[in-house]
Amino acid sequence: MKIKNIISQAIEIYLRIFGIWPDSSCILLRRIFWIIALAIEQILQYQYIILHFYSFELFEIMDLLGETMAYTIVLIKIVILWYKQRTFNKILAMMAIDWEKCPSSEVSMFTMTWNAKLSRRFANMSLILYSVAVIFYSSNIVVKHTYDNKISNTSTRPLVLNMKLPFDFNRTYVYELTIIIQFIHLMLCSCVTGILNALLINLILHLGSQIDILCEWLTEIFPMKKKSNPNYFMVKKIIKKHQRIITFSEHIENLYSNIALALFVSDTLIICCLGFVIVASIGTPDAIRIIIKTLFFYFVMNMEAFAYCFAGEYLSNKSKNIGDAAYNSFWYESNSKNGRIILLLIMRSQKQLTITIGKVVNLSLERFSSMLKASGSYISVLLAMS
Repeated sequence: MKIKNIISQAIEIYLRIFGIWPDSSCILLRRIFWIIALAIEQILQYQYIILHFYSFELFEIMDLLGETMAYTIVLIKIVILWYKQRTFNKILAMMAIDWEKCPSSEVSMFTMTWNAKLSRRFANMSLILYSVAVIFYSSNIVVKHTYDNKISNTSTRPLVLNMKLPFDFNRTYVYELTIIIQFIHLMLCSCVTGILNALLINLILHLGSQIDILCEWLTEIFPMKKKSNPNYFMVKKIIKKHQRIITFSEHIENLYSNIALALFVSDTLIICCLGFVIVASIGTPDAIRIIIKTLFFYFVMNMEAFAYCFAGEYLSNKSKNIGDAAYNSFWYESNSKNGRIILLLIMRSQKQLTITIGKVVNLSLERFSSMLKASGSYISVLLAMS
């Protein structure tokens, strides 16, 4: 089965655009283009923050920092995936083999097909949410321009992304072209963030389907409480399947561990900045404009952190099912050789499969709640300072 049939088409398209998908045409040129584009964008944004650091209010600085750090994490994610290209290729190859050798049983095929459909739905939902967030965030230029014209006669020309541009962008056509380029750039970078989240969910759900298939085999190999000696080759097949699951999990850990570390450091600060902007803007004359601009951005950043934590929690819980399925089967009624093999499988399954944050702590829903608590604490400190 071809790789394109097991990964959402939306994921493949965006990974090709950013030079991550294997065997893409002009992959080196695409990577050079995005390195230059994102580097220039980051330099211009940070220059703008430094230039206006002492002239803006605290909540305006927090808004700028949240916007800029979101781009920084996009750049870090893409560079890490480029660096881990071989690992990503191995993951895709293993997924293709799993589909080619998918058992013909109705339960196994249903499990893999259902998880594949669920992955595609999540990818499409991510694209929609991030696109809506970009549209609401970009609508700020219309609202702000209308609001500024009401209170003053000066024609201000706000940008989608605040930057210290090295040219006069207020001229006709130059401003429109700048706005269009910024909007397209923001849309692509935002959507690829959602796609990378969807890719992780896709990989985790595929791994979950393989675990379900393994559990089904463990249940069927010792069907009833009586002396049974299953085929040695079937036991060997189960052990190989378990080892493939472990290897696949290690590849996901290798691919996403450093990304999770960068994400949780940055997302904690970004959520803190955006939360502070929303709270501090309440009661101000342009509160509606700021909330419209920031609210969806705040929501998708929380959703991103939740997706990673959910993936880690889901994988940990699924890995427990392997040991439970083996233990609950009647392996002890088989001969001693098969019994010892299954006993070793039970012992190995006690070590949970998981995704770590920089190989320090495991991703879990508890970690997500800790991140929200930390962000809330930082918001309280910033409110006390303002």
